[in-house]
Amino acid sequence: MEILIIGAGAMGGLFGALLAPLANVCLITTNTSHAEAIEKSGIRLTDMAGKTTSTRLRAIIDPKHYHQQADLVLICTKAGATEAAAHTASGLLAKDGLVLTLQNGLGNLERIAAVVGPERVAAGTTAQAATLLAPGHIRHAGQGATALAPAQGFPDQRRQLETIAELFNRAGIATHITGDIDALLWSKLIVNVGINALTALLRVPNGALIQSRACEQLMLDAVDEALAVAQALGINIDFALQQERVRQVCDLTRDNRASMLQDILHGRPTEIDVINGAIVAKGSETGVATPINRMLTRLIKALEATVAQRIEVV
Repeated sequence: MEILIIGAGAMGGLFGALLAPLANVCLITTNTSHAEAIEKSGIRLTDMAGKTTSTRLRAIIDPKHYHQQADLVLICTKAGATEAAAHTASGLLAKDGLVLTLQNGLGNLERIAAVVGPERVAAGTTAQAATLLAPGHIRHAGQGATALAPAQGFPDQRRQLETIAELFNRAGIATHITGDIDALLWSKLIVNVGINALTALLRVPNGALIQSRACEQLMLDAVDEALAVAQALGINIDFALQQERVRQVCDLTRDNRASMLQDILHGRPTEIDVINGAIVAKGSETGVATPINRMLTRLIKALEATVAQRIEVV
């Protein structure tokens, strides 16, 4: 299978490293030093036991240097780069190929579909966790299930997704297929609502959120608001299990630095608008109050706005 991964940060690099022994994989990244390190020595992947291996694969910064047609384009960029990634995918996708988004938050699927066509894009979520340690070096920080779902109205995508899921499973990425794309995306969104902003604000790894009652209560309050919004929208998820699922993800990825924490630490824009901010927006639409998520959104935006004035040492 010819696979193109757009967005070669922690998650894109992790999937690239795991899939490269089984498929022809190429990464597209805007990080020049990262691409150069991968081209020179491959991706160095440190697993959860601390063992580091190296996997050879291509990494480019200019889509013009990709001369194949991809059977699968995996989009792993931040939400702010979704439209640009979709346009890149559109020109490099095989006639019968599929774009798969594994991104955080709401709205990515729709933005990609507007560019490549709704019949050519599907969505997935993953509880895999990874951290970019240095150019070309990624730490696999946690394992969890990956789920894929065909877009609404395009059940024929299931055949393609079954092939992709088989490949992922062979690569050690535990993957299954579900039929309800809204439930899939909201289930992942609710996990991110509970974990991302709080770890970024507190500057702690995921596991810290369940080691303190004060942290855990804030996390669950944010989750409860998201659940209320999902219920108002008629999302078909098991509401009773969602709080426990967030706790489980914290435990399974206890040493991981969430993507929003990594963004804050590196002074980059976050995805707050498509995570906690999306709960606030959908809450306004449905008449559900979301004061915790509104405050978390404002605090993250305040952190972004004051990055140049940050006091780092006492």
